[in-house]
Amino acid sequence: MSGPAGANGAVVAIDHRARMEILGAVLLGLFLSALDQTIVGTALPVILTDLRGNELYTWVVTIYLLAATVTGPLYGKLSDLFGRRPLLMIGIGLFLFGSALCGLAQEMWQLVVFRGIQGLGAGALFPISLAVIGDLFSPRERGRYQGLFGAVFGVAMLIGPALGGFLTDAISWHWVFYVNLPIGLVALTVIWRLLPPIRHPERVVSIDYAGALTFSAAVVPLLIGLTNAQSADWTDPSVGGLITLSLLLTGVFVWVESRAVDPLIHLELFRNRTFAASMLAAGLISFGFFGGIIFIPRWFQFVLGSSATESGYQMLPMLAGLIFSSIASGQIVARTGRYKWLMAGALLVAGVGLFLVTGLRASTDIGQLWLWMAIMGIGIGPTMAVFTIVVQNAVPFRMMGVATSALTFFRQVGGSIGLAIAGTIFGTSLTSEIPRQLTASGVPQPIVDGFSRVSDLGGSDATAVGVDLGRAILDNVPATVRPLVEPYIGQIVSAIHEAFSIAVAHAMWLGVVAAIVACAVVVVLVPELPLRHHVGEVPAEGEPGGEGRGEAEAPVAPISV
Repeated sequence: MSGPAGANGAVVAIDHRARMEILGAVLLGLFLSALDQTIVGTALPVILTDLRGNELYTWVVTIYLLAATVTGPLYGKLSDLFGRRPLLMIGIGLFLFGSALCGLAQEMWQLVVFRGIQGLGAGALFPISLAVIGDLFSPRERGRYQGLFGAVFGVAMLIGPALGGFLTDAISWHWVFYVNLPIGLVALTVIWRLLPPIRHPERVVSIDYAGALTFSAAVVPLLIGLTNAQSADWTDPSVGGLITLSLLLTGVFVWVESRAVDPLIHLELFRNRTFAASMLAAGLISFGFFGGIIFIPRWFQFVLGSSATESGYQMLPMLAGLIFSSIASGQIVARTGRYKWLMAGALLVAGVGLFLVTGLRASTDIGQLWLWMAIMGIGIGPTMAVFTIVVQNAVPFRMMGVATSALTFFRQVGGSIGLAIAGTIFGTSLTSEIPRQLTASGVPQPIVDGFSRVSDLGGSDATAVGVDLGRAILDNVPATVRPLVEPYIGQIVSAIHEAFSIAVAHAMWLGVVAAIVACAVVVVLVPELPLRHHVGEVPAEGEPGGEGRGEAEAPVAPISV
């Protein structure tokens, strides 16, 4: 399968069928990563009971996030040096190896370690997959396919909870990990057979070990600190101390990179206005959107009494809007070559959707909430597809892997920071609203004073509490005062539901502000560069060179497969 590289502007000269098969395999790899995050959450309560490891509960999620976030930029850099195929195959292989080990785990500490191995592989899936699309399709053509990536995440979020619940109930929780194996093997086989090795043999291969070490040292305390922020005060050394340490180590990392021969992350990329502004805007929208993903399902569970699986399906309007707009925006960019005002408009729509959710109350009609969520999804969808096109179009081809992995990193860190801050806003609001709502409901003040810790009922076991909040309240008060509390139990439940709803609504304001600031960043700082019809360093005849694309280099030769 060979042909001229200029036929479709791609750097790899392979026929259309092979490109579509590779695209399918890459999407399967991404589906694995996205599905793992939703399917495991449903099975965790059963896993905790079986492995008796409540004290390590948070680390099952945290270690995966840590490993994937830290290794993402490393994979991006190495794929630029050694080629996409070997690094993507290593990533998928590690992910499958970790999945098999997770299914075999007999102790909680084993599951944590094996989830770390999974995360080491997952770090390759998203950035390298997006870079592969950059190799296969020109920036102008990518829009037709980038939207599929947002759709993959939407589908994974939709079917993950249901599939996780089915496998856990019908077979065993071990199968939420084993299910990755056949899907991953198909993707691995197609990539091994069809994906050409794309590398830069003219460049001196130099691995920035010092940069990799200092980068890892800076990211690890940041993510652990943000995880701890969900259960501890920001002034606690386990939160504020770790975040401060991370900032200091980030300074060391920047100093190391400024002196490296071939740095892990080229600081010169941040002189490119398009790249820097896109990093900031993408991080901001993740910063604001993650709270909605986490707290709206909690509202369904706590206030409506939905199960985890049911709350996943109740997110369908948002996911439908996200999938539709992600695919549609990619098609629009592919046809018009325009993206700036599309992105600005999408961010405004996302801000409107988040603003509407700030009106959430316990009495809010579910159909109305679904409409608000659909608007949110329509606004968020284009950010899943178009920012990648913008960044890849603005940087030299030889740095595409690094640039793509940096975008993934900013999204992950932005989401983690946003979730931690939204969690603080939620907790503070819930604590202050509960006595206010109880008093407004006519509950006697002595009973109100006894509910100083009722905010705990909105924690990790929200599903069980939501099913029968009244019984949970009676179980948490001394037997001597139950006869006094019981006559007011209906008012108490209504008041706590209202307080919980208001707390969720207050957390959404973070997203509103983030969407507005991200929109301003796009409008003011992101120039609308013409999308190239080719892949490589030298523009095709008649195309502008583009701002910040670096020096001209010889075009990458077409590869025959």
